Amino acid sequence: MARTGYSAQIEGENVARAKANELPVSPKHSIEIARFIRKMTTTEAKAYLADVVALKKAIPFKRFNRNVAHKRGLQKWPAGRYPVKAAEAYIRLLESVEKNAEYIGLDVENLRIDHVAANTGRGLRAFFPRAMGRATPKRRETVNIEIVVTEVA
Repeated sequence: MARTGYSAQIEGENVARAKANELPVSPKHSIEIARFIRKMTTTEAKAYLADVVALKKAIPFKRFNRNVAHKRGLQKWPAGRYPVKAAEAYIRLLESVEKNAEYIGLDVENLRIDHVAANTGRGLRAFFPRAMGRATPKRRETVNIEIVVTEVA
Protein backbone atom coordinates (compact mmCIF):
# COMPACT_ATOMS: atom_id res chain seq x y z
CA MET A 1 0.00 0.00 0.00
CA ALA A 2 1.44 3.32 -1.05
CA ARG A 3 1.55 6.13 1.45
CA THR A 4 0.50 9.27 -0.34
CA GLY A 5 -0.02 12.79 0.93
CA TYR A 6 -3.05 15.01 0.69
CA SER A 7 -3.73 16.70 -2.62
CA ALA A 8 -4.95 19.94 -0.99
CA GLN A 9 -2.59 21.70 1.39
CA ILE A 10 -5.13 23.32 3.74
CA GLU A 11 -3.50 24.40 6.98
CA GLY A 12 -4.81 26.01 10.13
CA GLU A 13 -5.83 25.37 13.72
CA ASN A 14 -9.46 24.65 12.85
CA VAL A 15 -8.71 21.97 10.23
CA ALA A 16 -9.05 18.20 10.59
CA ARG A 17 -8.39 15.57 7.95
CA ALA A 18 -8.77 11.87 7.29
CA LYS A 19 -7.72 9.56 4.51
CA ALA A 20 -8.43 6.00 3.43
CA ASN A 21 -6.17 4.21 0.96
CA GLU A 22 -7.04 1.41 -1.43
CA LEU A 23 -10.65 0.79 -0.46
CA PRO A 24 -12.32 -1.95 -2.55
CA VAL A 25 -14.96 0.47 -3.86
CA SER A 26 -15.89 1.69 -7.33
CA PRO A 27 -13.92 4.84 -8.26
CA LYS A 28 -16.82 6.18 -10.32
CA HIS A 29 -19.23 5.94 -7.40
CA SER A 30 -16.67 7.49 -5.06
CA ILE A 31 -16.06 10.44 -7.39
CA GLU A 32 -19.79 11.14 -7.69
CA ILE A 33 -20.28 11.01 -3.91
CA ALA A 34 -17.26 13.28 -3.40
CA ARG A 35 -18.70 15.86 -5.78
CA PHE A 36 -22.08 15.67 -4.05
CA ILE A 37 -21.01 16.01 -0.38
CA ARG A 38 -18.51 18.83 -0.94
CA LYS A 39 -19.41 21.99 1.07
CA MET A 40 -21.90 20.05 3.26
CA THR A 41 -21.59 19.73 7.00
CA THR A 42 -20.48 16.34 8.26
CA THR A 43 -23.80 15.67 10.00
CA GLU A 44 -25.77 16.47 6.82
CA ALA A 45 -23.50 14.28 4.73
CA LYS A 46 -23.71 11.34 7.15
CA ALA A 47 -27.51 11.60 7.31
CA TYR A 48 -27.85 11.71 3.52
CA LEU A 49 -25.44 8.82 3.01
CA ALA A 50 -27.34 6.78 5.62
CA ASP A 51 -30.46 7.33 3.49
CA VAL A 52 -28.49 6.18 0.43
CA VAL A 53 -27.54 2.97 2.25
CA ALA A 54 -31.22 2.49 3.16
CA LEU A 55 -32.15 3.08 -0.53
CA LYS A 56 -34.33 6.08 0.37
CA LYS A 57 -32.35 8.81 -1.42
CA ALA A 58 -30.14 8.66 -4.50
CA ILE A 59 -26.83 10.27 -5.38
CA PRO A 60 -27.08 12.35 -8.58
CA PHE A 61 -24.69 11.06 -11.22
CA LYS A 62 -23.54 14.03 -13.27
CA ARG A 63 -20.27 12.79 -14.75
CA PHE A 64 -20.62 9.03 -15.09
CA ASN A 65 -24.27 9.05 -16.15
CA ARG A 66 -24.34 6.99 -19.32
CA ASN A 67 -27.38 4.65 -19.22
CA VAL A 68 -28.24 5.76 -15.68
CA ALA A 69 -31.95 5.80 -14.96
CA HIS A 70 -33.86 8.70 -13.42
CA LYS A 71 -34.53 8.57 -9.69
CA ARG A 72 -37.20 10.26 -7.62
CA GLY A 73 -36.42 13.07 -5.22
CA LEU A 74 -33.30 14.41 -6.90
CA GLN A 75 -32.98 18.20 -7.09
CA LYS A 76 -32.05 19.79 -10.43
CA TRP A 77 -30.71 16.54 -11.90
CA PRO A 78 -32.67 13.44 -12.91
CA ALA A 79 -30.06 10.66 -13.22
CA GLY A 80 -28.87 8.91 -10.10
CA ARG A 81 -27.97 5.69 -8.33
CA TYR A 82 -27.70 4.15 -4.88
CA PRO A 83 -23.96 3.38 -4.39
CA VAL A 84 -24.35 1.54 -1.07
CA LYS A 85 -20.80 0.18 -0.72
CA ALA A 86 -19.17 3.53 -1.45
CA ALA A 87 -21.62 5.35 0.85
CA GLU A 88 -20.70 3.02 3.72
CA ALA A 89 -17.01 3.75 3.12
CA TYR A 90 -17.69 7.50 3.19
CA ILE A 91 -19.70 7.19 6.43
CA ARG A 92 -16.75 5.41 8.09
CA LEU A 93 -14.36 8.10 6.84
CA LEU A 94 -16.65 10.93 8.02
CA GLU A 95 -16.81 9.34 11.48
CA SER A 96 -13.02 9.13 11.45
CA VAL A 97 -12.58 12.80 10.53
CA GLU A 98 -15.06 13.76 13.28
CA LYS A 99 -13.02 11.77 15.82
CA ASN A 100 -9.84 13.50 14.58
CA ALA A 101 -11.52 16.90 14.94
CA GLU A 102 -12.74 16.04 18.43
CA TYR A 103 -9.23 14.97 19.40
CA ILE A 104 -7.73 18.34 18.44
CA GLY A 105 -10.53 20.22 20.25
CA LEU A 106 -12.92 21.24 17.46
CA ASP A 107 -16.71 21.36 17.75
CA VAL A 108 -18.03 18.31 15.90
CA GLU A 109 -21.43 19.91 15.17
CA ASN A 110 -19.89 22.78 13.14
CA LEU A 111 -17.63 20.92 10.72
CA ARG A 112 -17.90 21.74 7.03
CA ILE A 113 -16.34 19.57 4.32
CA ASP A 114 -13.95 21.89 2.50
CA HIS A 115 -12.06 19.34 0.44
CA VAL A 116 -12.94 15.82 -0.58
CA ALA A 117 -11.19 13.87 -3.31
CA ALA A 118 -11.49 10.33 -4.61
CA ASN A 119 -8.73 8.98 -6.83
CA THR A 120 -8.28 5.57 -8.34
CA GLY A 121 -5.95 3.39 -6.36
CA ARG A 122 -3.83 0.45 -7.30
CA GLY A 123 -5.52 -2.20 -9.43
CA LEU A 124 -5.23 -5.66 -7.91
CA ARG A 125 -4.76 -8.43 -10.45
CA ALA A 126 -7.15 -11.35 -10.34
CA PHE A 127 -8.55 -13.99 -12.66
CA PHE A 128 -12.11 -14.71 -13.73
CA PRO A 129 -12.68 -18.45 -14.33
CA ARG A 130 -14.18 -19.34 -17.71
CA ALA A 131 -15.35 -22.48 -19.42
CA MET A 132 -13.06 -25.26 -20.66
CA GLY A 133 -10.44 -24.57 -17.98
CA ARG A 134 -9.62 -21.10 -19.27
CA ALA A 135 -9.34 -17.88 -17.30
CA THR A 136 -9.69 -14.21 -18.12
CA PRO A 137 -7.59 -11.62 -16.29
CA LYS A 138 -9.42 -8.86 -14.47
CA ARG A 139 -8.47 -5.85 -12.38
CA ARG A 140 -10.05 -5.27 -8.99
CA GLU A 141 -10.50 -1.53 -8.60
CA THR A 142 -9.51 0.36 -5.47
CA VAL A 143 -9.90 3.99 -4.53
CA ASN A 144 -8.09 6.51 -2.31
CA ILE A 145 -10.41 8.95 -0.52
CA GLU A 146 -9.36 12.03 1.45
CA ILE A 147 -11.51 14.47 3.41
CA VAL A 148 -10.51 17.82 4.92
CA VAL A 149 -12.98 19.64 7.20
CA THR A 150 -12.90 23.05 8.84
CA GLU A 151 -14.80 24.34 11.82
CA VAL A 152 -17.23 27.15 11.02
CA ALA A 153 -18.91 29.35 13.58
